[in-house]
Amino acid sequence: MNKFLMPFLALINTTEHGEALTDTAAHVAGHAAESQGLADTLANAAGHTVKKHAPEFPNIIEILHEASQGQSPLINFIYEYRIVVFSTVIWLFLGILAYFAYRKRSIIPGGVQNFVEWVVESLAGVVTGILGRDGRKYVPFIGTLFVYIFCMNLFGLIPGMFSPTSKLNTTLALAICVFLYVQYSGIRNLGLLGYFHHLAGSPRSAVEWFLVPLNLPLHIIGELARPVSLSLRLFGNIAGEEMLLAIFASLGVTLLSFLHMPIGIPLHLPFIFLALLTSFVQALVFTLLTTIYFSLMSTHEEEHR
Repeated sequence: MNKFLMPFLALINTTEHGEALTDTAAHVAGHAAESQGLADTLANAAGHTVKKHAPEFPNIIEILHEASQGQSPLINFIYEYRIVVFSTVIWLFLGILAYFAYRKRSIIPGGVQNFVEWVVESLAGVVTGILGRDGRKYVPFIGTLFVYIFCMNLFGLIPGMFSPTSKLNTTLALAICVFLYVQYSGIRNLGLLGYFHHLAGSPRSAVEWFLVPLNLPLHIIGELARPVSLSLRLFGNIAGEEMLLAIFASLGVTLLSFLHMPIGIPLHLPFIFLALLTSFVQALVFTLLTTIYFSLMSTHEEEHR
């Protein structure tokens, strides 16, 4: 009987306290609305966080894009491909420098010719020191790679400019070029069968041939991992360098914010000298690893000789 009457008693109790239930429901609805507003606020904040980029100095193209407010099609196009634009500016500068160094050659070099010859001889010494005399055929490619990367690393230290190597697409493109050229040189030097024999671990004994199913996938994975490691190492160091300079520059401006002027303490100045060293070291590391990859691919050719 009690079980039968319980729903009716609950209904009577609810009727008696209907006003209290109405107030409770309104209170719950209010909390739900506040929760929804908080959720919307968090979503907006997350959206703004995703849209923000890593701290870096503004370059001239970004400044022009902000000034035009996206109304100029030409500036919008340049802004969209600003990494390619800065990379093109750098190789055009290097091409003009090489032209003036080559145009007026003399037995006793001076000025630009002397500097360019010193750079070329130094790079040739490093490459041939690792690859031997046959490595001179790789000097144009490896030397150009070093100079180009070094200049791209330094370009971001110029006010209003930008380092293309601080973006992964630039470093990955360079690493892919190295990967393809290394594989091409391996096929050309060793032959197609010799190339696959090299990937298989150069087996000679029965035990080594038995381990080919294990060695071949490992060698292929190792070859494919090289462009990834090359690109990520260069990108990570240069991007970190750009972020470090921008953060300390912003901190220096914040310390003098009470002046309400766009000036600050140059806290980033000591790190510029560190960035100069890092730019050189990273270009050198990229170049030396490229040289070693060529050496590893031509090892068997030297053994046969």
